Amino acid sequence: MSNPQTLAQLLASLPEEERFILTLHYLRSKSSAEIAALLSVPEKSVIAVIESGKKRLTAFLGM
Repeated sequence: MSNPQTLAQLLASLPEEERFILTLHYLRSKSSAEIAALLSVPEKSVIAVIESGKKRLTAFLGM
């Protein structure tokens, strides 16, 4: 990668909601159900954000 970034820098570049959900899921080991309950949103919405965020991060990393 021509412009290496840390995971923290990549997370900081994401929209706030996506960053928050991904941080809870990957760094705090919260399940999608736990995150949904915490945010009072449907679990399917949390799963969709996790999936799109994962795709965005892997694209940033060139994977």
